[in-house]
Amino acid sequence: MGMELPGLRTWLVFYLISFVVLLWAAFLSAQGVMLWVSLLLVLLIIGVNFVTVLNQIKIHAARKELQRKLTSGFERGTEAEVKGEGEKHS
Repeated sequence: MGMELPGLRTWLVFYLISFVVLLWAAFLSAQGVMLWVSLLLVLLIIGVNFVTVLNQIKIHAARKELQRKLTSGFERGTEAEVKGEGEKHS
């Protein structure tokens, strides 16, 4: 039971942008200028990634709960009825 990846292209673009921002922050800190900007960028990217992944986990849990609620009262029937239907259609 794996987690579906909705919009793989969206995730790819999101993480590519995150990677570019982190590279820019590393460049700024390596130059020794605007250290506070590079630290702010790193914290911002970590925070946005954390919130995004947390929201995706919540959406997945809500979708799974909705699916469980919708299928909780559903029964296929007794074992004999299911076998009887299979013989009729054969």
